Amino acid sequence: MTKKTSPQHAVHPENMRQGLAQGLSNYGDSGFSMFLRKAFIKGAGYTDNALERPVIGIVNTGSAYNPCHGNLPQLLEAVKRGVLLAGGLPMEFPTISIHESFSHPTSMYLRNLMSIDTEEMLRAQPMDAVVLIGGCDKTVPAQLMGATSVGLPAVQLVTGSMLAGSHRGTRVGACTDCRRYWAQFRAEEIDSEEIAAVNDQLVASVGTCSVAGTASTMACLVEALGIGVPGSASPPAVTADRMRIAELSGQAAVNLARQGIGINDILTPAAFENAMRVLFAMGGSTNAIVHMTAIAGRAGYNMDLRALDVMSRETPVLLDLKPSGKHYMEDFHAAGGMRTLLRELRPLLNLDALTVTGRTLGEELDTGPAPFSQEVVRPFSTPLYPQGGIAVLYGNLAPDGAIIKQSAADPTLMEHEGRAIVFENPEDMAARIDDPELDVKAEDILVLKNIGPKAAAMPEAGYLPIPQKLARQGVKDMVRISDGRMSGTAFGTIVLHVTPEAALGGPLAWVQNGDKIRLSVSQRRIEWLIDDAELAARQARQPVQIPEAERGYAKLFRQTVLQADQGADFDFLTATTRKGVIPRSE
Repeated sequence: MTKKTSPQHAVHPENMRQGLAQGLSNYGDSGFSMFLRKAFIKGAGYTDNALERPVIGIVNTGSAYNPCHGNLPQLLEAVKRGVLLAGGLPMEFPTISIHESFSHPTSMYLRNLMSIDTEEMLRAQPMDAVVLIGGCDKTVPAQLMGATSVGLPAVQLVTGSMLAGSHRGTRVGACTDCRRYWAQFRAEEIDSEEIAAVNDQLVASVGTCSVAGTASTMACLVEALGIGVPGSASPPAVTADRMRIAELSGQAAVNLARQGIGINDILTPAAFENAMRVLFAMGGSTNAIVHMTAIAGRAGYNMDLRALDVMSRETPVLLDLKPSGKHYMEDFHAAGGMRTLLRELRPLLNLDALTVTGRTLGEELDTGPAPFSQEVVRPFSTPLYPQGGIAVLYGNLAPDGAIIKQSAADPTLMEHEGRAIVFENPEDMAARIDDPELDVKAEDILVLKNIGPKAAAMPEAGYLPIPQKLARQGVKDMVRISDGRMSGTAFGTIVLHVTPEAALGGPLAWVQNGDKIRLSVSQRRIEWLIDDAELAARQARQPVQIPEAERGYAKLFRQTVLQADQGADFDFLTATTRKGVIPRSE
């Protein structure tokens, strides 16, 4: 019997471990599975030559509900160009897209769902590497959480910030200026006509918030982690620089696939430490603490908040960016972007950390463009703020910790004792905060309960508004405390992420009107001045009931979501093996 020769492009799944041969559908015959897969993909017009290249997945998070991702069509084409130039085969696919202002009840509720979507699509579809395109606050953390769980070679491409607008000759941008002008409107310092005019100018283009909100903070941390190509954090969304970064991201993904460098080879303890240094040095979003803790948890690391606070004390704020400073992301880009900041932080960084270029962080800083004179990144010797932007607090009100963005707080309120004005939940606050009969003074402390992960999926309601009767008197800031979050664009003396949350029986649950609370940022303490007997009596009178949901994703969320100090991830999604603690002990 004459042995038949194989056609030139015959399918040999037993010899193919990459490209389209990964994760074959189970038909009981691997040869047929591959034969069928190639037949269907050829229906889209692909040749065998194209199908033999490294397959690079590109996550498409474009959505009409997400103007932060409004440049996705252009970014996709640029990434594809980069993949093709490097000899790969680009394959785009959609996942969930989340926008802060269009997500009910809160974007944080959907972050873990997006991470599951990302993870499962990376597992289900054949690809040798992936480019993750995200921008709006929760999308980048969700993508990195999902990708870290899978372990593929990955490049994170952020969509870029919006351009600043102008109102009556003053530059404005979302969303620090949103809050500033709205506070003026609540205080009746500007009228409805002017606030409407401001509304037209706050978002001058597609892209993410133009200040150190969560999106821009995560963009900077992505570059500091080494998971984004150098120079990727700061180019605005609508610029040619952003498109070139997209092209380079596609090329980097092909090179990572060929070198076999997975995401967990890059997201090491050294990389996480570098990112946290940058968070403190830029006065970045408090939300990044939760997100970075969740990403680290997927990689198998626990985040040590006490050690992070030590790191923050050693790391001054150098980036003059709103809300801690005065500039916008486009100014930071013009000042050299992250390379300028990283060079100033160089003595504090792990320079041997690997990046998606295949080179170390130190090598990238050495080979980049020469530094030049600018005013956005301060010298280490003359910082914007002497310590890192975020401080970690402990005390009997927050046994497992709380945080405050000290660089955006009123210095006169950092050491403060006051009477608690308590709101039991967001509905209670909405009903009473502007009541002229509300018994509240400027020296009081506003307390909002039941906005933690279990109770309400941790909305950005921690930025309690100044009661209108005080706002009209010119009060601009008060101490505010909650178990929820606030936007990275927000400012004020605001204690957040109080853990355990009230809904789980944390001490916050039993705070009442008139109780005294003492805040000492210098001592890193948040104390509730109550004796043990009174606390025990209150607990006996009013036992806490953990909120439940009847069905669906809400039920899954409430049953499995972890507390803020564990990243508010789902308990079944974190890595089962613990590799260590970040930051590492000396």
